[in-house]
Amino acid sequence: MGRKQSFTETELLDMTKRLILEYGYDGFHLKLLSQHLPGARSTIYQYYANKEEIVAACMKRVISNVITNASSIDETDTLAALQQLLHIYVEESNLHQILGDAHKIKTENDRALNDLLFVEQSHAILKVQLTRLFERAQKEEILRTDIPLPVLISTFFNLLNTPNMMNLPAQQWSNLLFQIWIGGSRS
Repeated sequence: MGRKQSFTETELLDMTKRLILEYGYDGFHLKLLSQHLPGARSTIYQYYANKEEIVAACMKRVISNVITNASSIDETDTLAALQQLLHIYVEESNLHQILGDAHKIKTENDRALNDLLFVEQSHAILKVQLTRLFERAQKEEILRTDIPLPVLISTFFNLLNTPNMMNLPAQQWSNLLFQIWIGGSRS
């Protein structure tokens, strides 16, 4: 009978995410990860063969959560759907920080390559949803049509970089950001 693992895969990926956010991809390594998890470093290898696999799996997990939440949005009310989407993005506002290093991962590893392909496909799915909602909002004259769609979308995404200096809960913060954004984008 084998020794009980000291941590779960979920705990491993949660810690990976935390450390990537704190140290960046270049500062993240398996020794650092093992220092933040109970048990032997060798336990990490029961789940993943190397840094690239772990980081790619972390990226896949983060974007999977965003995709799951974004796909559950009721889009019948375009404005409400955009607000809900912003909230999902605010909750995972560090997504871009994590995914920004995807190009650094060596893709000779099939497992890492498959996870990165999933991330790329997921980005495309999110882009389609966002574009569809923005186009519909312009058609419904909820958003200004004199502002090009790429400008509206980029300012929407730039809201995620706004520091939450009041440390408001994510829902309250995203609602406030949305009100500021929509106030400058309305017809």
